[in-house]
Amino acid sequence: MNFLHNHIDKRTLKQQLHSTPQRRVTLSFYRYHKIHNPQEFRDHLYKNWSEIGILGRVYIAQEGINAQISVGTEYFEIFRRSLYEIDFLNGVRLNTAIEDDGKSFFILKIQVKKKIVADELHDASFEVTNAGQHLGAKEFNELAGKQDTIIVDMRNHYESEVGHFQNAICPDVDTFKEALPAAEKLLEGKKDQNIVMYCTGGIRCEKASAWMMHRGFHHVFQLDGGIIEYARQVKEQGWENKFIGKNFVFDERLGERISNEIISVCHQCGKPCDTHTNCKNEACHLLFIQCDTCAKKFLECCSSECNEIVALPFPEQKQLRKGKAQGRMVYKKGRSENIKFKQNIPDSGHWSLDSGRNNQR
Repeated sequence: MNFLHNHIDKRTLKQQLHSTPQRRVTLSFYRYHKIHNPQEFRDHLYKNWSEIGILGRVYIAQEGINAQISVGTEYFEIFRRSLYEIDFLNGVRLNTAIEDDGKSFFILKIQVKKKIVADELHDASFEVTNAGQHLGAKEFNELAGKQDTIIVDMRNHYESEVGHFQNAICPDVDTFKEALPAAEKLLEGKKDQNIVMYCTGGIRCEKASAWMMHRGFHHVFQLDGGIIEYARQVKEQGWENKFIGKNFVFDERLGERISNEIISVCHQCGKPCDTHTNCKNEACHLLFIQCDTCAKKFLECCSSECNEIVALPFPEQKQLRKGKAQGRMVYKKGRSENIKFKQNIPDSGHWSLDSGRNNQR
């Protein structure tokens, strides 16, 4: 079954993606459903999707599927029809990207996991389908305006750092499994208030809201389709947008702009900036925020030390990082000693792309 895995190196795949004129659409979807043979289901999807050039990252577990992919526009209807032919995925909502140049993924990777989102919860101890009430964008805005409503960001610190909803509680956590107990602690004594949870596409809140219901919170809601679907609805309907800044995404784009406010700063100089990047030193690969000026100064590196390594001939760089490839250092981001500036600009004074100055709200 070796043909059910990619065998081309990533550098070549990236070059191929950037050189092709093919138009692609980035989308995501998830569904909690009992899958009896995840490996067989995984192989079925890989075979069918690779034949029509689908790229992306997909997790499959006995509890369901979590997918972020990109599809060539000419194959989109073929993909959708074949997806909806799978009983438990028939009619599943496809969240399409807000800002999309078609270069979000360059490889198809489908992995079998213990869970489609790492949460370390014992699912047998509570009913995961007993989740919070789903809210569309209009209902979210209405509930967000009520005095007894608490909005909780169920994402990680590096996500909420560049964008979040107005007045949201943003736990300072590195992973989703840390977000659950952190949110519960922040909500002590609030079990009778309206608790509105949100995340990128809805999957984390599906589990988190069910957990909060299990823990005795009486009025739990979740943003249906997450930030992605919210942004689509407010844009199409002309409703008020209560999301400030960028929506962090886990693909090559690393973010899509929802509003013009910039609420974070360059980690190297402290100037307003919300552009995530990975350190060019592949042995570091730290995920951090960097402005254009610092990108030129540090050759797209996170520090002078990494700058010196990148300046070396490629064979020497390769030898230095042998056995040290770090992947996306999302957990280290913002915790590294190389990060000199990390702060959220207060809600009362965001930097606006329109004005080029502080926009008092």
